Amino acid sequence: MKLSPVIHPLIYIVRDIERALGMLPGANSLGDTACNYFIITNRTPYAERVQAQYPDNVWLVGGGADGAGNAQSESLDTHEILALPEVVQSITKSTVEEHARIVVFKNTKQIEKIASERGWVLLNPSAALAETIENKITQVAWLGELAAYLPAHKIQKIKDVKPEYADKKIVPFIIQWAHSHTGDGTILISDEKELTALREKFPEREARISAFIKGPSFTMNVIAAPTTSTLPHEANISYQITGALPFTENPWSTIGNDWSVTHSILSEKNLAEIQEMTAKISEKMHTAGWRGLFGIDLIYDEERDEIRLIEINARQPASTSFESQLQLGLRIAGVPGVTTFEAHLSALIATPVKSATKKSVGEHSIHINDGAQIIQRVTTTIKALDTKKLEDEGFVTIPYINTKPNTDLLRIQSLRGIMESHNKFNVRGKKIIEIVTQ
Repeated sequence: MKLSPVIHPLIYIVRDIERALGMLPGANSLGDTACNYFIITNRTPYAERVQAQYPDNVWLVGGGADGAGNAQSESLDTHEILALPEVVQSITKSTVEEHARIVVFKNTKQIEKIASERGWVLLNPSAALAETIENKITQVAWLGELAAYLPAHKIQKIKDVKPEYADKKIVPFIIQWAHSHTGDGTILISDEKELTALREKFPEREARISAFIKGPSFTMNVIAAPTTSTLPHEANISYQITGALPFTENPWSTIGNDWSVTHSILSEKNLAEIQEMTAKISEKMHTAGWRGLFGIDLIYDEERDEIRLIEINARQPASTSFESQLQLGLRIAGVPGVTTFEAHLSALIATPVKSATKKSVGEHSIHINDGAQIIQRVTTTIKALDTKKLEDEGFVTIPYINTKPNTDLLRIQSLRGIMESHNKFNVRGKKIIEIVTQ
């Protein structure tokens, strides 16, 4: 891994390269001065394909996988990549300026410590602020009056939880731990035995106890920036594909996004509610010092015909890269505007987005209303997949070398939607299911 010093390098360090591909590596169009975009990530078969296209701007570390796609070594986390001597040397020597600028997918105190010790400029918002906002317990207090957007909730120790009953049965409710990933920290309680088991195992643990709401969920990738006319309500709303077999065995795991069905599920009234909520949350994020991307997860309450906030993800959401790729495809076709990933990096470096000719690409986010991606996770029955059949059907596939249950095994992307309605796959979605279950 070797790099000649350049002006204004921007280096994205990430565990999985897909997270950094919202913009192509190389000299890009951010700002009035050429900004060279580099990626440092784990060696995988997919990362090697990307590196072959951009050999000077993609650096790979670790052992990757063998010819059969089996992991030769576990992928390194971001802080582990940052601590590698060859990475330290390359970042330090990568710039003719005084400090190297780096971006990560999700900031942590450990990453901040490494960057500070090396004299690197870490552009992400502070890890402490991210923790306060994203933690399910502290998030409630941080939201203040905006916590009214959440479903009815309490913060309690598990031993103190007293459920409501109807016809001598527990009224279903949700328990959320302070931290969770892909739904692993969310538990639906619908009978006494489930609650008793948790009381015995975690009596002193605090959790957010919320009313159970039946309905489809949605997500938005929103930008908070010092100065921008890309308003938060212009963010694209995607339907969240959640807990569907055979893609996961966890009913709460978010496994994909579909941008084609949002407006057929939600009414204009619902969309107006989302716009108002998003604007207020974005303003609060900005006032708190947040810059760049964050995610808002929402649920449509079918019984009451209203939108409720599920949570705020204080980081770059996982759907950002593909959303930005869909937007870039539209811009190539003549639609003006900025992509979500461009707006994210622009907010972090406080520089307006310009085209390669230094002309404005448009001040507004590019609207998309089609496209979808879904993730096959590692399950007890699916631990490997043949991607050729999916690619022959026109889908893009991004394999991972993960082996732990419910981690990403294969990302499947489509330029067209794969959902017909809530919890119902269309013909393309059914084709994907047919192939992955063969």
